[in-house]
Order: sequence, then C-alpha cells, then structure tokens
Amino acid sequence: MDESQFLQLIKEHQGIIYKICQLYRDIKEDREDLFQEITFQLWKSRYTFKNESKISTWVYRIALNTAIAAFRKKRHGVEYLPLLPDFPDETPNEDLVLRQERLFVALKQLSDGDKAIITLYLEDLSYKQIADIIGISENYVGVKLNRIKTKIQKIIF
Repeated sequence: MDESQFLQLIKEHQGIIYKICQLYRDIKEDREDLFQEITFQLWKSRYTFKNESKISTWVYRIALNTAIAAFRKKRHGVEYLPLLPDFPDETPNEDLVLRQERLFVALKQLSDGDKAIITLYLEDLSYKQIADIIGISENYVGVKLNRIKTKIQKIIF
C-alpha cells in the first residue's frame, strides 16, 4: 500500500476512527492525539493486512487496540466529564443530543472490552464481524451484548 492508497484508506474510514477517539478520550486535543496515534499504527501495520477480512475490520481492530492501549497508559488522573463531545459536521436536535449524552456517559462507564463490543454493535456490524474483530465466538458476542445492554439500561434508568 503506497502513501496515496493509505491516505484514501484514512479518508474512507475516518468516521470509524473519530468514533473510537470520542469514546476513549474526553478532551478535543486528546482525541486529536489518539487519532494521530491510530493513524500512525495503521501506517506501521499497513503491510500486515492480508485481505482475509474486510479492510474496515482491520481498521477497527487496530483502532480499538491502539485506543485501549493508549487509554490504559493515560488512565491515571483522568476525570470524565458528563458531556457529549462535538460531532464533526453535525448539529443534531436538542432531544437527540440529550439521549446521545446519556448513552455516551453510560458507555464511558463500561469496561474496555464492553466498550469495544458495543461500539462495533452500534456501527451495525454483524455478530460475525464483531467476533472477527474482537477475537471471540459469535455466540459469545450475543451473550456479551445482552449483558452490556442490561448494564447500560441500569446506568441510564
């Protein structure tokens, strides 16, 4: 993969990367730093993609692994703000913003693994795709999602 192909890949999958950055970082500058770190890790790993899965699966896997690793390094002293970060180029209505804020605050309270699974689920990935990215069975994805949904309901309501 040459530089122009890589830049096209980032352009096509920047939405995936933005969402992961929003979930694992509260401050805009930290999200930007994480975006750059994910991009760097994708660049370093560009020759490891073997076309055995969809490119988006590969991007998700590297982005989540980078975010989780970076999150663990930075976790000390992090204070979560119960605010929804700005979405790029979006101006949703107030009711939607309030619902998204409650969901986002709930997602922040989940474990790293649960955050990864629910993020992929909210992106409408199939159980098989989630299983491939996370490295668990499809059946276990279903079990985990049911448990995560229950946790989120308890947090929100």
